Amino acid sequence: MTLTPTLYKIVTETLWQEARDSGVFHGAAIDLTDGFIHFSTASQAIQTAALHFAGQTGLLLVAVDGAALGDKLIFEPSRGGDLFPHLYADLPLSAVLWEKPLPLDAAGKHIFPDMKP
Repeated sequence: MTLTPTLYKIVTETLWQEARDSGVFHGAAIDLTDGFIHFSTASQAIQTAALHFAGQTGLLLVAVDGAALGDKLIFEPSRGGDLFPHLYADLPLSAVLWEKPLPLDAAGKHIFPDMKP
C-alpha cells in the first residue's frame, strides 16, 4: 500500500454541512475524543460502516486525497493489526476529492459508490 492513497471518511450529512460552511472539518465526536480524525482505506471502509454505522441513515462517504494531508497523516495499527490512516490535524476541504450519499439497501446495509484504493 502506498502511503498516500485515497482515504475515506464516513460522516453524517449534518456534520459535513457544518464543515462546508466553515471550510474545514474538525472531526466527529469520536475523532475529537481520540485526538485525530479516523479514516479508512478503500478496503477498510465497508467494514467500518458495518461496525460503526450499521443501519444509520443520513450519511456521506467523503473521499480525500491522502497526499494533500502531509506529515500529519499517520498510518497506525488498529482493528486486527491493520494499518488505519489517522489525521492529527483538521481536514481542509481543499483535500476533498468528492462526497457521495451512503444510502441503505433493503437489507439495511450501506450501498457504496465505486472507490479506488
